[in-house]
Amino acid sequence: MSSQTSRAEIGNLQPSDGLAIRLMPAVFVWLWSTGFIGAKYGLPYAEPFTLLLYRMLVTLLLLALVAMWVKSKWPSVTAAFHTSITGVLVHGLYLGGVFYAIQDGMPAGLVSLIVGLQPLVTALAAVVVLRETVVWKQWLGLVLGLVGVSLVLLEKMGGTEQMTSFPLWTLAWALIALFAISIGTVYQKRYCQGVELVPGAFIQYCAAGALFAVGAFAFETRVVHWDTQLILAMGWLVLGLSVGAILLLMQLIRRGAASQVASLFYLVPPVTALEAYILFDERLGVLAMCGGLLSVIGVALVVVKKAQ
Repeated sequence: MSSQTSRAEIGNLQPSDGLAIRLMPAVFVWLWSTGFIGAKYGLPYAEPFTLLLYRMLVTLLLLALVAMWVKSKWPSVTAAFHTSITGVLVHGLYLGGVFYAIQDGMPAGLVSLIVGLQPLVTALAAVVVLRETVVWKQWLGLVLGLVGVSLVLLEKMGGTEQMTSFPLWTLAWALIALFAISIGTVYQKRYCQGVELVPGAFIQYCAAGALFAVGAFAFETRVVHWDTQLILAMGWLVLGLSVGAILLLMQLIRRGAASQVASLFYLVPPVTALEAYILFDERLGVLAMCGGLLSVIGVALVVVKKAQ
């Protein structure tokens, strides 16, 4: 981050803010997990790209006001281009894949489990692209996290009713989301380090919004049934996810190695499963709970720093 960064930049935590920094990962995991729940509440009233387009437009309006308030420094043309690529990956293809998977009948918890495999993909990409060093404990953590997510996935797909509740080809949407967020995380770390948070997020949402607009006008009817549930879901998706969680994610990427930041996503499936239990009475068995515990242990191993 440039030394000329605005002193009022959102999310620019100082070293003295020790407690706030320690709480950042936990807050991010909770915020991110609610995105799957918000999608399930909102999609009955609008098609995926249409819903996401409205979400981006409202978010852009809010971020424009914030950017003017904090007097952010806007990036160069080259930096803006790289930031746009990140936006297409991290927001456009990721959210599009998640929302379409849920729209086509895949349970929100199951989508969360699939994209929860992101840390392994990101760690491999970070080693190849960023030349990051991953110690054996971190590799062990990544493997444990993968096994943990697989156990939850195994239980989720174990029943015949769950297997027939959605077409298997919807897995393609979830896989698009998985690889998009993984590659986007590494790309963000590699090319967008000098871009301030607020203008960076604004540019990313512009790029994602353009993708959603093309998708909505090319493939959808763009009909929206405005309902209180949709308005509430939209409000949370904008304020809690598009503003709060994404700015926090960008800050976390800047503060840690890409593979360490990505490991936080292993915690999202267990948290989402708990929320699904509270809101939709989706119950977890012993196998899934053991998988969630393994995921937590895996995260702890991945984020641990090398001994100095």
